[in-house]
Amino acid sequence: MTEGNHPNPDTPTDQASPDFWQACIDQLAQELPEQQFQTWIKPLTAQVSDDLSKVTLFVANRFKLDWIRAQYSARLALLMERLTGQAVQIELALAPREIIARSQPTVKPAHPTGIEAPTSAADARPYEPLKSRINTALTFEALVEGSANRMARAAAMHVAGMPGHLYNPLFIYGGVGLGKTHLMHAVGNQLLADRPGAKVLYIHAEQFVTDVVKAYQRKAFDEFKERYHSLDLLLIDDVQFFANKERTQEEFFNAFEALLAKKSHIVMTSDTYPKGLADIHERLVSRFDSGLTVAIEPPELEMRVAILINKAQVEGIVMPEEVAFFVAKNVRSNVRELEGALRKILAYSRFNQKEISIQLAREALRDLLSIQNRQISVENIQKTVADYYKIKIADMYSKKRPASIARPRQIAMYLAKELTQKSLPEIGELFGGRDHTTVLHAVRKIGGERQQITELNQQLHVLEQTLKG
Repeated sequence: MTEGNHPNPDTPTDQASPDFWQACIDQLAQELPEQQFQTWIKPLTAQVSDDLSKVTLFVANRFKLDWIRAQYSARLALLMERLTGQAVQIELALAPREIIARSQPTVKPAHPTGIEAPTSAADARPYEPLKSRINTALTFEALVEGSANRMARAAAMHVAGMPGHLYNPLFIYGGVGLGKTHLMHAVGNQLLADRPGAKVLYIHAEQFVTDVVKAYQRKAFDEFKERYHSLDLLLIDDVQFFANKERTQEEFFNAFEALLAKKSHIVMTSDTYPKGLADIHERLVSRFDSGLTVAIEPPELEMRVAILINKAQVEGIVMPEEVAFFVAKNVRSNVRELEGALRKILAYSRFNQKEISIQLAREALRDLLSIQNRQISVENIQKTVADYYKIKIADMYSKKRPASIARPRQIAMYLAKELTQKSLPEIGELFGGRDHTTVLHAVRKIGGERQQITELNQQLHVLEQTLKG
């Protein structure tokens, strides 16, 4: 990566040039954490040569230029080579003033590893003035509803409409990328729409930990309490990060009690249900469990299809239904992976100037499909489930019917239907030549019980994560 002085950004470029840089942007948006992307990559403007052999990136200032060269040069070069099939020379240059003026304002720069980038003395205050940190794009209207999230969505809407009353606290749990954070932001957006003057704060649990540490270091507990105890609505993400942090748990307990006493509402998320949280004080767990606890499940097929079509519409693209079904059948785990798959398809379509089709989706997702096909097979599912429930693999094919064997076998059938492309008759054949109706019964039984039995849902979640590596 080289550095230029000030190439003319108005130099004519091939029509494919904007598409090429947009394809790079789309790919990086799915690979990088959002804050990194918004801070360092999105503000860049690019000048691309006609033959795609050279790209000049314009950067706002010297600090950013040095940082991008050090942190992202290799990644950018590799990505561009992958997209073009040839080595691409990347040049960094300070942007002329007119380009900076056209750039969108961005979030405060942060170190990619989570350590804050250098700040001025003016930024060294214990706390920023209260900002809600609500993402205005994450509303109830933007959330696709399905059986996987219906109860959680209904509870969240109730909280948004009548904060401080029922379901306080609201505890939402589920796997990564299922929409827990979206629901919390939706609650905040709705409350602020109804009550613009309300004190609302969305925060990740790790930030709360940081604030506690600052309060201890600077003896600034009055400011800390003013910040957290005066809220009308506290939205706190991933409370499992409080594990083994004694002081943090103590301060959160105090804040929790203070907010409930003044009929403020608390909404929390976690990767597991309250009693499943490890290394959290019992008194805190009991508070988590004192309101309403709801789960968000992995989205079912129809819901995944609807999500893909809706997300594509937001991007101004019409996704054919058959393509949405193809992607939904192959990307099963969570909404975040669905969005990532969609970005890949859109970038691939844009860069290659091809219509979206099943063949294009297959090409765009070939790496993902290859990994999936290699890792998850019915045989692997049988072995994993047998190991988990401490039975023999041979029991998966046997005619034995005691509950200790029959239930794990049903669970394995359910996972085989959910995680592979095998038909019911094919699955039945791999389970000792069983009829497809037996498999269908198992799938429906385990699927139904998963919605009702928390322990079973957790077991299935562990098995799914194990199988997906």
